[in-house]
Formats: sequence, structure tokens, C-alpha cells
Amino acid sequence: MLGAIIGDIVGSIYEFNNIKTTEFPLFKSVSRFTDDSVLTIAVADCLMNKKPYTETLKEYSKKYPNRGYGSRFRNWAFSSNSLPYNSWGNGSAMRVSPVGWVFNNTKDIMEEAKKSAEITHNHPEGIKGAQATAMAIFLARERESKSIIKSYIEKEFGYDLSRTLEQLRPIYKFNESCQETVPEAIIAFLESENFEDSIRKAVSLGGDSDTLACITGSIAEAFYQDIPEEMKKEGLSRLSPELQEITLKFLSLYVKY
Repeated sequence: MLGAIIGDIVGSIYEFNNIKTTEFPLFKSVSRFTDDSVLTIAVADCLMNKKPYTETLKEYSKKYPNRGYGSRFRNWAFSSNSLPYNSWGNGSAMRVSPVGWVFNNTKDIMEEAKKSAEITHNHPEGIKGAQATAMAIFLARERESKSIIKSYIEKEFGYDLSRTLEQLRPIYKFNESCQETVPEAIIAFLESENFEDSIRKAVSLGGDSDTLACITGSIAEAFYQDIPEEMKKEGLSRLSPELQEITLKFLSLYVKY
């Protein structure tokens, strides 16, 4: 979960100023948490305290209103309407990482990832993106190899993970769909050498940089189980006191490494 938050913050300044290199400053004075972190922490709060997803995500969005929400999500969050809107956007995948830490078997993770997604993203691709991300996190924290994670995700979710970053980087453009964000984020993880390298590789693709790095970081944290201390400090220090408190509580309860 902290990996997702750090990825979001690092990628935040590159979302509309894409770079196609792994050589860049990880944190600048303007690096900030976006909707990816807000909603990830909201999901963590739901799981820790048995809160309903719809009401809680709406509550968090109103507390932190100017964090880059997509237009359809914003309309949903700031209205009295609580019906899902059939989205296949990558928002379901960027907020799901707590599910991959709380639950300890495939069945529960698949079911809970679906629940967390379908309050807004009830399109099959929106649900699939959340489930694939949560399962990659689960397999990673279970110490499965990258080859097993790759094979499982390809078989169960139909994503093509055989492409390389070198092939993708020149042609990849901004895309907010699960189907063209989640596979690319997983590929960035698969090619990485450590946590920091995973974030750099995700951002180097361009596109929706904060969400790509958020998803990649969530899996890389579980796999490497080693985030550099300076990155932890930078990530946590940029959260509000409330968000920091909830994050630290979640980490103490569920993220054991």
C-alpha cells in the first residue's frame, strides 16, 4: 500500500509532463499525493474499520476535493447519486492495493477486489483490472517468482505481458483504461530490479504516470519487501496528518515484512 502512495506522489508531476527516461528526480517540492493515494487510503480505512465503500470514498473525496479526480468519478462522488457508472477506467486498479494485503486466499481477494471496484467501475474491464492488481500483490507477498506471477496474470486475466518496456516506451500514450494501464504497470514491475527501479520504469513509459507508478509500486512493494527509507519518509511526509495516521495503522496491522 505504501508503495502505491509513493508511486502516485513520484508520478504526480509527470502525468501531464511525460518523460521517456528513468533518469529524473524522484521528488520535487511540487510532488504531491493525488486521488490515487486518497482513494487507496479510503479503501484501507474501509477494510480496517468495516466501512461501506460507497459512502467512505465519497467522504474522502469531499475532504480532499482538488486531487485530480476523473470527471465521471467526480460527478459521482460529489452528487447524491450512488449508482455505478460502468467505468473501465484505471481508477479501480489504482485504489485496490489494500485488498491484496488484507486477504489471504485467491477467492477472498477476487471477491473483495470486485466489491471495491464495482461501486463505480462495474464494467468487466474495470473489475478485471482491480482483480489482476490485487492478485499480483498477493502472489508477490506470498514470495512467488516473477515468472509465476506473469503466467498467472496472463492465464487468468488475458493480459499480454510479453511486450517489453523498450517496445512500449516509444509508442505508449496517455490512457486511462484498465486494459491499457494495468498490463503496462505489471510489465514495469516485471522488468524492475528493485522498488525504486520499478517506480522509475513505470514513470518512464509516459502516459498516466501517477497511476502507472501507483499500480507498479503496489506490486513492487509486496515483491521486494524493501522500500528505501528515504522514499518512505518522503512519501509519508507529503500526506496530510489524517492520511498519514491511517496509512501507518494499516501498515502496522497488515504489511508484515
